[in-house]
Amino acid sequence: MRRGRRAAVAMVLLGAAAAAAAAEPRADRLAQCAACHGPEGRSATPGTPSLAGQPRLFVENQLVIIREGLREVPAMADLVRGMSDDEISALATYYASRPPRPPAPATLPGRKRAGAELSRRLLCGSCHLGDYSGQQQVPRLAGQDEAYLLQAMKQLRDRPGPGRDTIMAATLRGLSDDDLVNLAHHLAHAAP
Repeated sequence: MRRGRRAAVAMVLLGAAAAAAAAEPRADRLAQCAACHGPEGRSATPGTPSLAGQPRLFVENQLVIIREGLREVPAMADLVRGMSDDEISALATYYASRPPRPPAPATLPGRKRAGAELSRRLLCGSCHLGDYSGQQQVPRLAGQDEAYLLQAMKQLRDRPGPGRDTIMAATLRGLSDDDLVNLAHHLAHAAP
């Protein structure tokens, strides 16, 4: 009986080790991602989102949506075409485990205050959490690239469509460009 238990435990441990090894993203995939999203997913390119610290499920969902052609991201289309679900899960797990880049101090205090007030009014923290760290399929906004946040919010407001969050489109509807600039500034400089 003891030998049977030991064999079962050994099989479980071997299975866990194999799963852990399979969960490691391929080095060539990480290099492709780093070309735009930066080393370990911390982008330094204005307009390009950081992936580090994003919720795993959010990254997985976005990669699948892009791979399946439900969301058009021309720069990503060729990279994700044919990517397996396991590869997507490995990338999502990797980026979720990386610490995000710390946000820079806000340089426009008036914009930050106006954005914070707008965020309270829009109840941004109800989905993105109070510190904007995100959860499940809801992205982390805190410390994200300001230009990217502004671009993404304008797309959600102006061109809601397949692969875009309809709740966010409805939330942003009617906001001015200046409102979005204030909100992006506040979120980009928030520290989770």
